[in-house]
Amino acid sequence: MPQPPGPYSISPEGALAPARQCPSPNSDERPDGCEPELIVLHGISLPPGEFGGPYIERLFTNRLDWDQHSYFKSIEGMEVSAHVLIGRDGGVVQFVPFGRRAWHAGASSFRGRSRCNDFSIGIELEGEDEVAYEAAQYRALVAVLRALFVRYAWLDARRIAGHCDISPGRKSDPGPAFDWMRLYDGLAR
Repeated sequence: MPQPPGPYSISPEGALAPARQCPSPNSDERPDGCEPELIVLHGISLPPGEFGGPYIERLFTNRLDWDQHSYFKSIEGMEVSAHVLIGRDGGVVQFVPFGRRAWHAGASSFRGRSRCNDFSIGIELEGEDEVAYEAAQYRALVAVLRALFVRYAWLDARRIAGHCDISPGRKSDPGPAFDWMRLYDGLAR
C-alpha cells in the first residue's frame, strides 16, 4: 500500500507545498474581509469519462483547444478554475492561491449565503459521479484538508460540502461514488 502524501503546508500567500503550481487566470480577489469559510468538493473528467489527459489543466488555464474533441464545443468559452485538482494517482496541482477567489462554484448557496466562490475553497477530484474514486485521491484529499484546517483554524469537517449541496438540481458532483464516510474516517485518524 502506498504511503499517504507527506504533510502539506500553506504559505502566507496561500500556496500549497509541495503541490505542483499551475497558475490560472480564472481567479480574482475575494471581497474585502472575506476569508475561506467553506470547502467545496467537485468531480471532473475531460472529456467526460476519460481520465489522465491534459484537458482539465488546459481548461483551467484557458489553453483548451475547443476543436480537439466534440464535447469541448459544448463548454467552449468557459472560464473556470479551482484552487486544487487531485488526480486519480493522488497528484495535487494548485491553480489558485487559497486567499484568492477561484471560479468553481457558479450559482450557489450554502446555509442561506449565496455566491459561494466569495468565501469558499474549491477542490476538484478527477472523477465521475458513478465511478469510484481512488484510494490515493482520498489520502491526498485528507492531507490537503489537514493543511487547510491548520492554516484556517475555523475550518473543519462541518465546513465541507459537495458541489451538489451548494448547487442542488444544477450540479451532481462529486456524485454518489464519492465515499463521504471514507473521507471523514481519514480525517479522524
